[in-house]
Amino acid sequence: MSPRIDKVGVVGGGLMGAGIAEVCARAGLDTVVCEADAVAARAARERVALSLERAVQRGKLDRISAEDALNRLVFTGSLDDLADRRLVIEAVVENADAKTEIFAALDKIVEDPEAILATNTSSIPVMRLGMATQRADHVLGLHFFNPVPVLPLVEIVTSLHTTPQVADTVQEFVTRALGKTVVRSQDRAGFVVNALLIPYLLAAIRMAESGFATPTDVDSGMELGCAHPMGPLKLADLIGLDTVAAIAESLYEEFKEPLYAPPPLLQRMVEAGLLGRKSGRGFHHYDPH
Repeated sequence: MSPRIDKVGVVGGGLMGAGIAEVCARAGLDTVVCEADAVAARAARERVALSLERAVQRGKLDRISAEDALNRLVFTGSLDDLADRRLVIEAVVENADAKTEIFAALDKIVEDPEAILATNTSSIPVMRLGMATQRADHVLGLHFFNPVPVLPLVEIVTSLHTTPQVADTVQEFVTRALGKTVVRSQDRAGFVVNALLIPYLLAAIRMAESGFATPTDVDSGMELGCAHPMGPLKLADLIGLDTVAAIAESLYEEFKEPLYAPPPLLQRMVEAGLLGRKSGRGFHHYDPH
């Protein structure tokens, strides 16, 4: 039987990792965030602090609760500080080798054999990460969506080894402790949401690439004609074009379907560092502030 989840670790303090850590801290959980080093750990703390401040300014969170959440978080540059965690969520760059290395290390560091190791991957097979450990039955996908404090959905992805009890424990944690909604997926690249979303985004990129319509017109068409809250190219910019390309490559590698292949324009933009909102320019331009 898996333990009650009261101590959470997050590996990676970037956009997704910081958001996951914030949500856990706001839920009253003892949360440790591990980054590559002390400098990156301080940057992760500032990222969470800024997000909490924005929530206060928007009236979504009171000042005392924000301060309590930040004080509940510990930021570290060492994986060893995750040894006593009940659940560790990996949220580093979308690279299979990097994630595999972290899971192999966590398997040795996290002391409780019943502790659960989860990945926030968008597309990498959970089985591959689980098999890097000696506890594949306690490894699953826990895929949050950006921005984590706002979007209510989490995908739980079970591999062929993940036990039903582990999946049920994590679902109860996500719904009761974090207050989010769960959809379950089999362990296939892209899972539920990205397997549907990425071909749509790639179709929009191909349309702009061909000159059939401008990025602004593509986005306006879907926002005003289909009542989408955000056009596909704005959404790709928000996700990060490097992340979109990585998910597309994983999907294409698994299914070999042409609709999953990243268009040349997307690949060139990633090579040029035009990654969307986080770089200030993608299909649209953004204020760096």
